[in-house]
Amino acid sequence: MTVPQPLGKVGALARRTQAAGFSGLLFTEAGRTAYLNAATASQAAPGLELSTGVAVAFPRSPFVTAATAWELQEATAGKFRLGLGTQVRTHVVRRYGAAFDRPGPRLRDYVLAVKACFDAFRTGTLNHHGEFYDLDFITPQWSPGPIEVPDPKVDVAAVNPWMLRMAGEVADGVHVHPLGEPGYLTRHVVPMVAEGARKAGRAPSDIAIIVPAMTIVGDSDEERHRERELVRASMSFYGSTPNYAFIWDEAGFEGTTARLREKQKAGDFAGMAAQITDEHLATFATESTWDELADKLLDRYGAVATRLVLYNALGDPERFERYGQIARRISGG
Repeated sequence: MTVPQPLGKVGALARRTQAAGFSGLLFTEAGRTAYLNAATASQAAPGLELSTGVAVAFPRSPFVTAATAWELQEATAGKFRLGLGTQVRTHVVRRYGAAFDRPGPRLRDYVLAVKACFDAFRTGTLNHHGEFYDLDFITPQWSPGPIEVPDPKVDVAAVNPWMLRMAGEVADGVHVHPLGEPGYLTRHVVPMVAEGARKAGRAPSDIAIIVPAMTIVGDSDEERHRERELVRASMSFYGSTPNYAFIWDEAGFEGTTARLREKQKAGDFAGMAAQITDEHLATFATESTWDELADKLLDRYGAVATRLVLYNALGDPERFERYGQIARRISGG
């Protein structure tokens, strides 16, 4: 997992990633776009699996998103996955100037509209009439045309039960939140995705469960302490979002979000991190030596995750190379 880089740096990162032993790169989206990074990486490291994880959906029309994903799927010879998310109201309305009403149903309709566009690129007929998106016009000069690989997989970010069921019903995979500890995966992700899949007459096993794993790894106390504090800060940031409060609560840490938000409103970021105890870290992250990490990750996530994303592998070059060895062991490469 990486935030998008300046385009001049992405090619080198992609080549390093492939050489280190990772099977792919997942691009989040913030100040820079995930799509342009994926395009650059596809040319620098052919064969690398690439994914947006996740790109913000609503500011882009479904057709624009579909056309972009289509080109990336062609450029990667079928190794691109389109990951989409809603973001939050403030960003979508006040930063992007887009609509955000009823984001869950809107994203469901968006995914179906994107898939209708994929079909249109092959057949020349666009026919999607949903609650939010109405698409029925395409001409040859405005279509990228068929490609020689299957349609891109479309994954969505989901946290609450409704969104997880929706992912199982209409998407090809679900991006689990970085706070998705094994208990949450078992209680919510797996059964809700399966429920949605069965409702749509699909096999639950056809829906990819994409899990980002926060890791604290090192062979010395000093090394692990440094990683521990970085993860603590990341968890405090994610954990301040009200929609994620139930994940803390169900894991036995009731009131964590309220305490984090109190510190956040005061601008006390050090105080936010201090709210994340070592008990939180033990539940939500994987801590080990380098030799033990692959086995620990497989023990925690192997029965659930279809795709495992190493959340904090990128950084120090030596550590990146060692994470690549872990990735190769996990994938059996």
